Amino acid sequence: MLTFAIVLGASYLLGSIPFGYLAGRIAGIDIQKGGSGNIGATNVLRVLGRPYGYAVFVLDFLKGVGAVKMSVWIATRMHAGWGSPEIFGIVAALSAVIGHCFPLWLKFRGGKGVATSAGALFGLMPFAMLIGVVIWILIFWLTRYVSLASVVAAVALPLVIAIMTRLNQSYGKALFYSSLCIAAVVIWRHHSNLSRLMRGREPRFTRK
Repeated sequence: MLTFAIVLGASYLLGSIPFGYLAGRIAGIDIQKGGSGNIGATNVLRVLGRPYGYAVFVLDFLKGVGAVKMSVWIATRMHAGWGSPEIFGIVAALSAVIGHCFPLWLKFRGGKGVATSAGALFGLMPFAMLIGVVIWILIFWLTRYVSLASVVAAVALPLVIAIMTRLNQSYGKALFYSSLCIAAVVIWRHHSNLSRLMRGREPRFTRK
């Protein structure tokens, strides 16, 4: 139980590091008052430019990967009495995404969880995540909507994982249900984008 608490807390704290907000402070602005007000990589890219936006995406992605790998390592080294290290990795993935979306440091006003979710799922099942990336790129290329690409990829990933784990690891069901939870968080965090999409008011990501 102690190992579980350590994994839960450490993953949440790692996920809650607000790299988008910190990037804004480095640039001399409050990113929560610029653009959409979101601290995610997309808003950072729009407000501060590509170098900041790409850096924030990579760092948010690494939070997810790092939380999973760190938790598996902790569970292995501490010889957790229940659950496999992979189960602890799944718990870490969920905690990191929750930390990113609801960071303690910013009064629980965080990002939408796309990059951190991608990193967490990449840490758990890299090939499935690569398929998700292909889906995201395809939808974005066809529509130029970042939000729509993110939502479609979030919906597709649990299906991809279900297919890939159906006859595989014993923790396949846990991985599938955790991916459903992550997808639900990402979709819910995009509810305002979905509303604007239905009204035809969602801004497209255009090339300069």
